[in-house]
Amino acid sequence: MADHPHPARPFAARAQELLDQLTPAERLALLHQHAAPVTRVGLGPFRTGTEGLHGVAWLGTATTFPQPVGLAATWDADLLERVGAVVGTEVRAKHAADPTVSLNVWAPVVNPLRHPRWGRNEEGYSEDPHLTAHLATAYSRGLRGDHPTYWRTVPTLKHLVAYGNETDRSVTSAQLSPRVLHEYELPAFRGPIEAGVVGAVMPSYNLVNGRPNHVARELLDEVRGWTPASLFVVSDAGAPTNLVVGERYYDDHVEAAAAAVRAGVDSFTDHDADPSRTIAHLTAALERGLLDQADVDRAALRQLELRLSTGELDPDLDPWAGVTTADLDVPASRALAREAATRAVVVLENDGVLPLRPGARVAVVGPHADQVLVDWYSGTPPYTISIAEALEPADVVTGADTVALRSATTGAYVDVGADGILTATAPTAALHDVTDWGEGVLTLRAAGTGLLWTGAGWILRADATSVHGWVAQESFRAHRHEDGSLSLQHVGSGRWLMVQRDGGVLVADAASPATAERFTLRTVRSGTVRAVDAARDADVVVLAVGNDPHLLGRETEDRPHLRLPESQAELARAVLEANPSTVLVVVSSYPYVLGTLGDQAAAVVWTSHGGQELGHAVADVLRGDAEPQGRLAQAWPETEQDAGDLLDYDVIGGGLTHWYAARPARWAFGHGLSYTTVAYEVLDGSAQSVRVTVRNTGDRPVDELVQVYASAPEHRLPLPHRRLVAHRRVRLDPGQTAVVALDVAADAFAVWDVTRSRFVVEPGRYELHAGPSSADLPLAVEVDVAGEPVPARTLTAWVRAIDHDERDDVTFAERTRETGDALEVSRGRRTGWVLFRDVDLTGVGHVELDVARGGSVRLEVRDGRGWRSLGAADVPAGGRYDWSTVEVGLPATGVGDLRLVLTGPVRLGALRGLG
Repeated sequence: MADHPHPARPFAARAQELLDQLTPAERLALLHQHAAPVTRVGLGPFRTGTEGLHGVAWLGTATTFPQPVGLAATWDADLLERVGAVVGTEVRAKHAADPTVSLNVWAPVVNPLRHPRWGRNEEGYSEDPHLTAHLATAYSRGLRGDHPTYWRTVPTLKHLVAYGNETDRSVTSAQLSPRVLHEYELPAFRGPIEAGVVGAVMPSYNLVNGRPNHVARELLDEVRGWTPASLFVVSDAGAPTNLVVGERYYDDHVEAAAAAVRAGVDSFTDHDADPSRTIAHLTAALERGLLDQADVDRAALRQLELRLSTGELDPDLDPWAGVTTADLDVPASRALAREAATRAVVVLENDGVLPLRPGARVAVVGPHADQVLVDWYSGTPPYTISIAEALEPADVVTGADTVALRSATTGAYVDVGADGILTATAPTAALHDVTDWGEGVLTLRAAGTGLLWTGAGWILRADATSVHGWVAQESFRAHRHEDGSLSLQHVGSGRWLMVQRDGGVLVADAASPATAERFTLRTVRSGTVRAVDAARDADVVVLAVGNDPHLLGRETEDRPHLRLPESQAELARAVLEANPSTVLVVVSSYPYVLGTLGDQAAAVVWTSHGGQELGHAVADVLRGDAEPQGRLAQAWPETEQDAGDLLDYDVIGGGLTHWYAARPARWAFGHGLSYTTVAYEVLDGSAQSVRVTVRNTGDRPVDELVQVYASAPEHRLPLPHRRLVAHRRVRLDPGQTAVVALDVAADAFAVWDVTRSRFVVEPGRYELHAGPSSADLPLAVEVDVAGEPVPARTLTAWVRAIDHDERDDVTFAERTRETGDALEVSRGRRTGWVLFRDVDLTGVGHVELDVARGGSVRLEVRDGRGWRSLGAADVPAGGRYDWSTVEVGLPATGVGDLRLVLTGPVRLGALRGLG
């Protein structure tokens, strides 16, 4: 779609006119997610938030595309824009059928995928913030549409900022230095906002440097400073309440609500559709003087601008007013779903078994052989094509054990009735398939109907087609008693299964294994034995393993580890022993550490959960009907330790992602194989643009993804080993040579200068590298960059303590509840230090310190004689926010390194020099 210039705030004046017609109570009511209609001015009922992460979610049938982490593997902005356009159109179709469906879409998620154990890994695009911004901008442009004035939908960027871990997600504080914040976290948000293709932002649940993001005024002010357009800020669900209940950051809800509005939050997603408590809290805040009417008006005005931009009050001018339910699930959307899923498939390893030989006898084995799974943010696909359906193999074996369960209470077997209710009343064995997803989590499926057991509603039924729900109701755990009998726990409720004596109905009602029903389990058919038999009879085995997106890694739950579930790993070992010509197809929301399984398989292929066309996509690539185009947008680590600590957001200090990792990944960022070979022959150019000569040296055509990375081995600061600065696809027929021209990103060599709080390109010699992945860069060229030297730091004005150069045993924290940053000694440590490099101390006789809470600060300087102490100051005891100043004499001069040693509970906010 073409870009069209449009005014930054085309509806500002009209929104103000509408606001002027509203009473104070009506304005205040707009600040809840569900806003009541004001019919006298033409405003209907309104709510924020339609989920559209990779298709319209929770609203019935809709085209289902690959998960975002899979879409990112295409590296194709044009494709993502077309996907976004379909999703936006289908949102409009749902809205046409039900006007309460919001045109404010809560997508895309742009948090960089720093750690592959994060439960919401499936929702993001890439570990690289700039690739994330590139793809998210395209997807948002599709959602927005190309009309210069009216928006198809209004995308919302999620989740600002430094959010990934689900473990204690609402109370953990991400530690972000200014460099990590500006170089790694914010670029993914800045790109789509500056492009003018998003109209809203959602803060994240967590805290950053001690302050909840929902009251981070300086952060929201900075984000809004990237665009002259109106930017609506909507809270995440329950986050306003959490400021008091979970985070204990404020003492009462009135104070918390007022702080959120003052910080820039415009809409409260709290208490579901009931606005009464939000309105009560905000009303009390006005009465107590914590808010004034101007604060409320600013928030209401932004919502009115958003609603006007969707044509709500201009149906005759709205270019998408004609979209209807006839635009759902159209043939073109089905074709795009298949294209996207196919181009997202990544071939990680291949010893020549792929593409599959025509006529080869193929067995498809594993838990993903015959099913297509959806995640929490998926819609209901109009159809699904599994890998087995698409490949039409000789054998299909899921690897699940087929079992019979006999109740100790009734002496009869568990069976499913015509109404779906499970009872222990069958006189002969009824069969159920048991799949082990790891960590003791099981699903059970009635073999006769193919439907899953579910504990939703107390009485056990077998009527679910897949695991689903905010709290999954279709998973169980088994407890083995000393006598060999088995009890089952329904994971969703935590209750254990019982068999009612009258009628034999299974219910989830027991409090412990001691009071639970005991079953005798008989394995009728071993899934592993059947898989091995199929493997022995096949020329090639396609072994489809991976995760269920609702279990052991999703929103609210980080993954327990990075390995395959042991049951799947053992199935893979058995199949590989039976037939080494095995293609390991990993269907997952995230990377794995595969260990020796990745070495033993004849080929390794990865796809995210690819939506309705998953099976066709995988089959087309395996057979060679489609050339493999997918490339990893997130590296797969060699070991679990290489991924770093789950809660560590300091990519620089922690040596995290391909930017800073100390060890090479198992499969690197940008990696992906094709069915031919490509030679990289020549790289030349400058800091602004390069030309890469590539040649297809094989016998099949290829869409090669040429990648260019920057490095700065001589830079004074730690910089990424390889930072992606350009990429482009080129189509090459066998034997064809092409010269690929790429523009290098303008900020390719920029770093955040902590001395002046802005980006700067320092002069010097840099390197540009070209190749097929971040770990395979055969070409390099040196470039000289005429930049801006960073002068020595001066203390003539207050210098924020957070703007230091190095630290040890020091934690970032909030200076006050609402603004500023500070430092304090890390929990469990008595002392810590911060270092400021190259400080010009000329003319400085004393250093004034902005401090709180007690303890002491000692100043040290490093010059030609090493470190020496200059003096120390005791800090007055007091509360966390009782700030004062103390002075330390500075008998030193010239340029040197200055270190401040903190001891005890002291909090340091800033320092400056005095004559």
